[in-house]
Amino acid sequence: MRIITLNCNGIRAAARKGFFEWLSEQRADFVCLQETRIQPFQRTDPRFFPEGYTNCYVDAEKPGYSGVALYCRRKPDRIREGLGWADFDSEGRWIQADYGRLSVVSLYLPSGTSSDVRQDFKYDLMERLKPLLKKFAASGREYIICGDINIAHKNIDIKNWRGNQKNSGFLPEERAWMDWWLEDGGMVDVFRKVDPREDQYTWWSNRGQAWAKNVGWRIDYQIGTPVIAKRAHAVQIYKDERFSDHAPLVIDYRVSDRWLRTQP
Repeated sequence: MRIITLNCNGIRAAARKGFFEWLSEQRADFVCLQETRIQPFQRTDPRFFPEGYTNCYVDAEKPGYSGVALYCRRKPDRIREGLGWADFDSEGRWIQADYGRLSVVSLYLPSGTSSDVRQDFKYDLMERLKPLLKKFAASGREYIICGDINIAHKNIDIKNWRGNQKNSGFLPEERAWMDWWLEDGGMVDVFRKVDPREDQYTWWSNRGQAWAKNVGWRIDYQIGTPVIAKRAHAVQIYKDERFSDHAPLVIDYRVSDRWLRTQP
């Protein structure tokens, strides 16, 4: 089972840069997208509905902003759009596909870089998510939460960690929340379970030749419950082509078809 997650920084821009041509060759079972920044009337191009998938979008109310999508090779038993939180759902930040014993989520957690107000909103959502994430881990179901979390967890996950300790995305409170999620929260950073190497990043600033110098941040994740996380056997941050200021994170899992079957 192959899962790809990408913050596409505008799905129309990613399409122009060849994203869908690349995707057609990937044999992905799930594709989780964030920051699609598109409205229904703008999705007239058939490329936005890849053949062979159930294609689901949750758009922000504000045009040209946020939005998530999920492409599923097998039709889900249920699609969940949002979490029932008006301030969160209006920004198009959560879509979930449920199957027999597995749920796959595309999540776009806000950035706090633009203002203190947005950073406070981010902190508020982090706290609200805690009981939900804890419930997922204890439910007996398997979850894979994919997306742009907008937090680099540890020093190894950011090139200039010393100079970014007071910047949103690497603040002590944000990193502590990631500690909680991956310890008391009972879930697993799947990429790091397979690949412990340094200099593995998924986002690069458009300033200062960050891409060319690999001065990046690892802020895109696949976070799984322990059983499914153990089945991950191959990971890749795809950098041969650039579709966005983020790179696709590709993870392969050894999962049989029965995981997706509806339970009797």
